[in-house]
Amino acid sequence: MDFKNKIILGPMAGVTDLPFRLLSKKCGVDIVVTEMVSAKGLMYNPKSADELLITTPEEGPVGVQLFGSDPEIISSEAAKLLERIHFDFIDINMGCPVPKIVNNGEGSALMKDPCLCGRIVEAVRNKVNVPVTAKIRAGFFKDEKNAPEVARALEQAGASAIAVHGRTREEYYFGHADWDIIRKVKEVVTIPVIGNGDVACAADVIKMKEETGCDSVMVARHARGNPWIFREIKEELEMGVKPERPSIEEIREMMKEHLYLMLKYKGEYTAVHEMRKHIQWYTTGLPNSAQLRRKINEIEDFNELLQTIECTGK
Repeated sequence: MDFKNKIILGPMAGVTDLPFRLLSKKCGVDIVVTEMVSAKGLMYNPKSADELLITTPEEGPVGVQLFGSDPEIISSEAAKLLERIHFDFIDINMGCPVPKIVNNGEGSALMKDPCLCGRIVEAVRNKVNVPVTAKIRAGFFKDEKNAPEVARALEQAGASAIAVHGRTREEYYFGHADWDIIRKVKEVVTIPVIGNGDVACAADVIKMKEETGCDSVMVARHARGNPWIFREIKEELEMGVKPERPSIEEIREMMKEHLYLMLKYKGEYTAVHEMRKHIQWYTTGLPNSAQLRRKINEIEDFNELLQTIECTGK
């Protein structure tokens, strides 16, 4: 795996499933990562995460993101997982701010214990034959940004790359991401550093790389309802021309393709219900989008939802 000079789709629970990863790949993203999967959940009920773990060769390279706090459980489940499903790398979640994750000592709670972070990566690295990466935050507490310390522990433990989100757990997704902490991480490790936080366009990619020296850039929330962001970033970086935003016709076609992929991999019921949030993201800012949101939240039928998409913007 080469983690340098890449544009990466950041893992997002409830967003970066197989259909969305395939659409992002079609639009030019270099690397994708699954939704986060509980290592403990895999141990007690392996089939519970089957839907999250579906992958296809077309989306590669693809990493699977695991979360947990027990080095032995995470490493054992990672090894078992790779025996039955091919992933190009294992990513360890050390940044999720959600209370139910943090209260179990997982996700961004790990930032409070750099030694444990290192032990987790070392344990996984010793049991799998693919690269191991980690996604961290600036720190746990707003006034205690210890990402450089955690990053050093991860590199010493054998991590192949580190993604850094420029906010602490206390900040969640509020305010502006602190890109300076990404620079500080880059200064203390030699492995690739992936910058993450407030990347909405090619100009942000260029600015982040200039200000931080990061090797690659990860796009997450700004890709929701907007897989074109990867195409636009690539075109602007490679050709120096800022591409036009997608037309309403392109948005409609992408929503339809997304819906059909949902149907293929998840079935009609789940496709209809999960597609609702994606349509809201796709249509943000379009005329009558508020009225559309109210309507789609009441739709239960696949064909009715498809017809509603066909009429969007008309």
